[in-house]
Amino acid sequence: MGERTIPVTTVEAPAKLNMSLKILGRRADGYHELVSLMVPVNIQDRLIFSSVSRGIHLSCQGIPVPATEKNLVFRAASAFFSRVGRNPSLSISLTKNIPVAAGLGGGSSDAAATLKTLNTMYHHPLGAGELAETALGLGADVPFFLYNIPSIARGVGERLEPLTNWPEFWYVVVTPPLSISTAWVYGNLKLELTVSENDYIVNPLRKDWADIGDILQNDLETVTAARYPVIASMKRILMDTGAEGALMSGSGPSVFGVFRSEEAARKAKDAVSSRAEGKVFLARNFRNVSFER
Repeated sequence: MGERTIPVTTVEAPAKLNMSLKILGRRADGYHELVSLMVPVNIQDRLIFSSVSRGIHLSCQGIPVPATEKNLVFRAASAFFSRVGRNPSLSISLTKNIPVAAGLGGGSSDAAATLKTLNTMYHHPLGAGELAETALGLGADVPFFLYNIPSIARGVGERLEPLTNWPEFWYVVVTPPLSISTAWVYGNLKLELTVSENDYIVNPLRKDWADIGDILQNDLETVTAARYPVIASMKRILMDTGAEGALMSGSGPSVFGVFRSEEAARKAKDAVSSRAEGKVFLARNFRNVSFER
């Protein structure tokens, strides 16, 4: 019996910003225990799914990325078909707009979008737990992108607490022309005395956003900024143009400023674009109209 033809489906995969990223310690398995407040934003890749006779066929446009088995989109599709016991018969076209190796989670978002879309197209053979387990097998940030709402992430990033009342901020995101290895950043992180996860860290991330600058902390920034001074200079430029706070996202090198209004953010983007190295984006919270848990 042949595989069922699936309808052509187009989805958007958003980037993320880390509003806070605290490293609690290193685990026995080599991963790092963390607490992070992550927010999806509307800098987006686009994926188009359709049927082919057999196999997984990936094509890529936009920012250059490999259209091979190394691509997280290909790996996610392969993991899905392996888990549900189906022969793959899928074509995926990826238009890459999110900068690569930039602290914005683009590859993880593409992988999550692939898992979610295939699970829907094939009538939900995987439950929420199986989907999350498959996502975690692809990368620590992938489970977050299954839901795409502001969340506190704990563990290695897989334990998620949604924040449904995150304010409607605007962001100016600057990505310098650098490619940063996450493994290099973590490998050069000098952990102080390991702290336990406690109310001192978590409570401000849940409820107090009146002064956004108070929660903008990233333990990885000291590593990346020490080697790449452009991180600090971009933060200064964003603050000079009116940001309420500025921070590096993830392991970098992307830096973002937070603004309360679209008008303020647009003015800042114009000012930053004339002084910044690399790409400059205007973004807002990603609107996930299909959130289910």
